[in-house]
Amino acid sequence: MTITQGSIAAILLTSLAAPAWGESELSAYLSETTDQQPRIPLLAPPPPSSNQALPLLQKGKTCKPLQTALSRHVGSSNRAWSISVVDPTGSLIGDVNGSRSLVPASNQKLITTAFALDRLGADFRLKTRLLRRPDGVMEIEGQGDPDLGLAGVQRFAMAALGHGGARTNPAGTVQLMLREEPRQRWWPTDWHPADRAEAYGAPITRLALTSNALGRAISNPSARFQTLMQREIERQGGQVRMQMLKAEEPNATRFKHGQSDRQRRVVLHEETSAPMHALLSLANTESHNFTAEVLLRQAADRWDVKQASHQAMRWMRSQNLPVSGLTIADGSGLSRGNRVTSRTLAALLLRMNQHPLSAYYTASMAIAGQRGTLRNYFRGSSLEGRFHGKTGTLTGVRSVSGILQTNDGPRFVSMISNGAPNPNSTIGRILRSVQSFSPCPSSI
Repeated sequence: MTITQGSIAAILLTSLAAPAWGESELSAYLSETTDQQPRIPLLAPPPPSSNQALPLLQKGKTCKPLQTALSRHVGSSNRAWSISVVDPTGSLIGDVNGSRSLVPASNQKLITTAFALDRLGADFRLKTRLLRRPDGVMEIEGQGDPDLGLAGVQRFAMAALGHGGARTNPAGTVQLMLREEPRQRWWPTDWHPADRAEAYGAPITRLALTSNALGRAISNPSARFQTLMQREIERQGGQVRMQMLKAEEPNATRFKHGQSDRQRRVVLHEETSAPMHALLSLANTESHNFTAEVLLRQAADRWDVKQASHQAMRWMRSQNLPVSGLTIADGSGLSRGNRVTSRTLAALLLRMNQHPLSAYYTASMAIAGQRGTLRNYFRGSSLEGRFHGKTGTLTGVRSVSGILQTNDGPRFVSMISNGAPNPNSTIGRILRSVQSFSPCPSSI
């Protein structure tokens, strides 16, 4: 049956003055009004040209003056660098060893935060919950909120004491289970022992207070959480018997009467983290390792870092990104097992610039001369306020990747150095050249 423009108008006008019709009445009316009209085929939208949003990087469109400048800036340390500059069309306008896979340090967080934003969305918040089981026993389970603190513990204690369903004797003793990852998952296996003792290398746990760091890393965060929880319940006049249990997988299926135990639990209290935009900013602007690791695990729905890294790799492939040479070993970049090329990161920046949530991604980065890990760089220069980027530093490694706003639109720039002398000054010169040769003189 064909519906013409005139019959649609008739239906709309009639519906404004008549009561709502049933489906059969509407079908009869349509038949009556359209049988008198010539049958015109309905217009169908054209099929999408591709199910991928990102154009492939296009080689052969190099800006020769920019390429000359890049080669001059790296000089004899050429082999220590991987550099790529991409314009909004996907053209690779400048490239030095762009296919060379190097250790990215914290530039790895650009992959993690893109993966998390795409998978979890803009409204995502990490949750820590107090639940009561059908047998009256209480449980606390978490998702690694980096900002959970003592005030949250106090509120959990109040909620546990204020709901007597878990009390199993006249003395009012609370039975409380704390669900946590086993110790062997607290750190990626290749994090150096010296790093694990520092605040930036604190263990990655679900029930984390102050990101498991107080000046330096808390070596046993589970015991600390348990001790503080017990003290708080006792301070509020209660008694507690606590036990540490292994965290459950999301798809746990222990059924009773047609429902899993998880479904039958009642939420008594919930603490939520800052929203996604703040979590992204903490990971990228301030390069917070704990937050990046938690986002990787939550986006992958896996707390085993190897499985989570595998999921992130699958996501990168699904985005039609160049992943040759890419190895994902953790979410923060503290692992030296990570490998990435500058072309991969530049292409990722271009992809995320086209993403529906691109504003969140760009806003999460440091800003040259103004904010985050770039606040002390390029102040008073033409780069101040015009480069949103992510820095990365390990011994012998320096990386900076981001979006540079030029007179000819954005440029997606990735620079990774493994062992180059004076990498910071070279990075500054490269960014100024990208700015100077945009638009490219040879293409005007």
